[in-house]
Amino acid sequence: MSIAIRGFQKFSLIDYPDKTSAAIFTGGCNFNCVYCHNRELINFSEDGKVFEKEVLDFLQTRIKLLDAVCVSGGEPTLQKDLPQFISKIKKMGFLVKLDTNGTNPKMLKNLIDENLIDYAAMDIKAPLDWQNYEKIIRVKNRSLIESVKESVGILLKGKIDYEFRTTVAKNLLSKNDIKKIAKGIKGAKKYYLQNFVKTEKISYNKLSPLDKNELEELKSAAKKYVLKCEIRN
Repeated sequence: MSIAIRGFQKFSLIDYPDKTSAAIFTGGCNFNCVYCHNRELINFSEDGKVFEKEVLDFLQTRIKLLDAVCVSGGEPTLQKDLPQFISKIKKMGFLVKLDTNGTNPKMLKNLIDENLIDYAAMDIKAPLDWQNYEKIIRVKNRSLIESVKESVGILLKGKIDYEFRTTVAKNLLSKNDIKKIAKGIKGAKKYYLQNFVKTEKISYNKLSPLDKNELEELKSAAKKYVLKCEIRN
């Protein structure tokens, strides 16, 4: 039993709120988002593989030196052995944060119920209907949106700490879209608007970051429906 680890960051101050952490990046994703900055992780591949034992051996040396481990991707919940892997991390005493697109609510619920994760960060790509989602994730699978909605409901129950987040850019989501997203997660503890970061990757060509005033407008539209809305640049 093992998971496909394609990247490992040994130290981070930004991946787990207010904690020092390591970050693990799994291979494979069921989305193909237009602004993806981890595009090399979308497809399952042996290239750049990091062995699970290597990661666990390193973490063993960081007990009481690091607070947490962030499991990101790709989409981590595509890894069927993820619960067993996280269990090994938890036994070392680390907090665990999961980054997810919300398409595997069954695994998300299992990880929460088994006390395997302490924090979840879930991406909301667009207003919660298939027409809007498809334009950004660029896959043909209508059932995914229902899974995303189910995961939203699981997190809103508040059994663990969580945040929702949306990447925003010019010509991507309107103020009304952000308002619809916020309504769809109404009452959420934390909702972050993440400004698009431009790179040289082809998928980014038609997108550009928003300026401060534009970001504030979107924040204003969202904060009426959630307990906290902040901007991340």
